Amino acid sequence: MGAILTSVLQPAVLLCTLAGVVMGISFGAMPGLTSTMGVCLLMPLTFSMGPAEGMLMLIGIFCGALYGGSITAILINTPGTPSAAATVLDGYPFTLRGEAGRALGISTLASFGGGIISGTVMILIAQKIAMVSLSFNAPESFALAFFGLSIIAGISGKNLVKGLMAGCMGIMLSLIGIDNITAFTRYSFGSIYLMNGLSFIPVLVGLFALSQCFITCEDLFTERPPAKATKNPLPSKADLKIIIPTIIRGGLTGTFIGIIPGAGGDISAFISYDMERRFSKHPEKFGTGVPEGIAAPESSNNGTTGGALIPLLALGIPGDANTAVMLGALQMHNLTPGPQLFMLHVDTVRTVFAGFIVANIFVLILGLAAQPLFVKIVSIPKRVLIPVILVLCSIGSFAINNNYYDVLLMFISGIIGYLLTKGGYPLSPIVLALILGQMCEGNLRRSLVLSQGSYSILFTRPISCAFIVIALCSLAWPIVKGIRRYTKKTE
Repeated sequence: MGAILTSVLQPAVLLCTLAGVVMGISFGAMPGLTSTMGVCLLMPLTFSMGPAEGMLMLIGIFCGALYGGSITAILINTPGTPSAAATVLDGYPFTLRGEAGRALGISTLASFGGGIISGTVMILIAQKIAMVSLSFNAPESFALAFFGLSIIAGISGKNLVKGLMAGCMGIMLSLIGIDNITAFTRYSFGSIYLMNGLSFIPVLVGLFALSQCFITCEDLFTERPPAKATKNPLPSKADLKIIIPTIIRGGLTGTFIGIIPGAGGDISAFISYDMERRFSKHPEKFGTGVPEGIAAPESSNNGTTGGALIPLLALGIPGDANTAVMLGALQMHNLTPGPQLFMLHVDTVRTVFAGFIVANIFVLILGLAAQPLFVKIVSIPKRVLIPVILVLCSIGSFAINNNYYDVLLMFISGIIGYLLTKGGYPLSPIVLALILGQMCEGNLRRSLVLSQGSYSILFTRPISCAFIVIALCSLAWPIVKGIRRYTKKTE
């Protein structure tokens, strides 16, 4: 243990980890510039480093970016990363009340807590728990995606019908492009650009950031309540009492979902948010700015970081796009993930484990120390802030694929998001359905191919059956509550 601490606390290792966290927060806080882009762009810098230093820089970017996405989500209603889309629901109402500092403190502590929980799980049972993910085949992946889609009923707010309509729109948008099973092109209207489906980041940026800019332009010269940085950047004792159980649940949820290949922080954030809302004593307050509404998604999406590293290191299976890039970095350093990595390079693995904890400590320190700087974003006049946001959104959308069509898609999504918002339709169901639509459809069809057209495969496998039953209960619960409420009124 002493040797591991000595290696982690070396100035070069600490500097690489710190640099990764700083760059990650910067990438995450800029709409469109995701953690995946940061890891991809900066991976070449690690080739001249040692294996541990290189991996810790990438891990620092990964952890920092997921936290950074919550900064703009809370301050300007614009999720910097897809995983911060759920944070918008309760984070931005804090800013509208002039409590941006309080919200940022909750987000920082939740991100740190989720990361530490996932790191602890990774250290203790990395090899053992990774074996669970091997039992996930097409039926289990479909059931997980179906469970995710059932959350739409929970995040639709008071108008369930409009929420379901928005979710259906997201599912239809997810079907655009080449069919993964038959290779036929669907709904492309002869456009080569649409053959690969809609690029998710421009749609996300357009729906949330650009539509918010359009709404803000309606009262361009009416400023928001002044946001204050709290004297103590840590959450108050009252907030801590509320959010600590939420952070523990969210961190464990994110870790489990992160282990599953193909699932990511965006899925876990929505699942954790919905779980917390359902078990809350005041579910009607969610969406109006409650501490649990920030702590749940932030602890969960940061919990996926350690979870995603478990199958990468123990089995050589990347849990998401970020760890897929890290797999390439490991191979560039002649390290093969799997049992041999733990036997032949045990010191490197332990250094990475310890460095992961250090990276999350840096997230906590930087997030709390820079809170006054973050809060000043809100005080920038709207007539100055809106053009800046438009430029960042355009750059972020273009940088994904270096394609001008992505910028056009962002503007179209922004107009649609503006019209839907004015009509009272929630935007989160569209995003969630767009994320999970392809995963749900593709794995359902693969399951039917495996079973030769029999749907029984979904119910004869314990994990998939459990997820489907929970999803059906999740969909039925709002209807049951509505019936009970109507019955009480008529009595």
